[in-house]
Amino acid sequence: MKRILLINTGGTISSSPSGSGLVPALSSANLLEQIPEVKRLCDAQAMSLMSVDSTNMQPEHWAVLAQAVRAGLKQYDGIVVAHGTDTMAYTAAALSFMLGSLDKPVVLTGSQQPIGSAGGDSRRNLLDAFAAACGDIAGVLVAFHGKVMKGCRVTKVRSKSFDAFESVNYPDLGYIRDGRLERNPAAPAPGGMKPLPYSDRLAPEVFLLKLVPGIKPDILEAIRQLGYKGVVIEGFGLGGVPNREQGLVTAIERLIGAGICVAVTTQCLYEGSDLTVYEVGRSALAAGAIPGYDMTTEALVAKLMWAIGQSSEIGTVKGIMGTNVADEMTIPD
Repeated sequence: MKRILLINTGGTISSSPSGSGLVPALSSANLLEQIPEVKRLCDAQAMSLMSVDSTNMQPEHWAVLAQAVRAGLKQYDGIVVAHGTDTMAYTAAALSFMLGSLDKPVVLTGSQQPIGSAGGDSRRNLLDAFAAACGDIAGVLVAFHGKVMKGCRVTKVRSKSFDAFESVNYPDLGYIRDGRLERNPAAPAPGGMKPLPYSDRLAPEVFLLKLVPGIKPDILEAIRQLGYKGVVIEGFGLGGVPNREQGLVTAIERLIGAGICVAVTTQCLYEGSDLTVYEVGRSALAAGAIPGYDMTTEALVAKLMWAIGQSSEIGTVKGIMGTNVADEMTIPD
C-alpha cells in the first residue's frame, strides 16, 4: 500500500464560517477525518503547513510549499496538496517549475464549498486527489471534478460551479473513475524532456498588464519605476500590441533596454498566441519581447518569476523562457 502525505495550505476546502465570512480553519487531520474511505486506497498521513485563503497566497508561500513537498517526496510515494481554488493555477504552475523533474505525483486539489457542506464537492475532490497520487502519472497535477490535469496547464474558468478548472491547450491527463486513475489515451506520453533541477528561487517582481484600447504607454515606465523585473503583457488576438500613435512598442523596447524582461501573450483563453502572423505582433518580437505561445497566463507569469529567479541577465532569462513548451526550459550550465 502506498504512503501518501496530505499537506494542507488552507482554502475553501478547509474553511469554516466566521463573523467575517468563510476563513480557513481546519487542519490536515480534520480533512482526513472527513474521508475515512481513503484508508482503502493508501496509508494517508497529514501535515498542516499553513492556513491561507488562496487569495492571500504569495510567491513566498510557494517557496515554503515547494520545500515541504520536496522533503515529503523523500519519505512518501506521493503528495496531495489541499489549496484554495482562486490562485491554485498559479501555485500549480510555480511548483511545476520549482520542483523540477519528478518521478512521483504531486496533486493539488481544493473545492468550491467547504468540506463540512452537505452536497459539496470537497470530499470527492480530496478522494480523487488521493487516487491520482496513488496512480502512475508523475509530476505536478491538479485533480478537480473527476479530471486529472497537468499543473502548468490549468485555469480556473468558473467561480461557483464544481467544474471550475479546465486544462487549456492541452488534453486532460486522466480521469478518476470508480476511485481509480484512468489515463487519457489522447494525452501525450510522459518523458522526453530535458531533466530539470529543483530550485525554489523566484523573483516575485513580475507585473501582469492587460491591454485595452486607449492604454497609455506611460504605464510601462511607471512599472519600471516601481521596481518590477519582468512584465507579462496580454495583447489582442494572437498577441498584437498597438504600435502606431500609442507608442507601446517603443515603451517595450525601453523596458528591455533597461534590463526588464517582457513577455507577450494573448487575452484569448484558447489556441494561444503567435506573434509572427501580424505586423502588430512582429514589431513586439523585433523589440525583444518573449513570445508566450500557448501557455496560460498563470503559467507564463510563474515561469517568468522562476526564470528571473535563476538569473538577472536578460539574455539568460530569454534563453530559459525560449521554448514553447509550458513546463520545459533551457537551464544554463
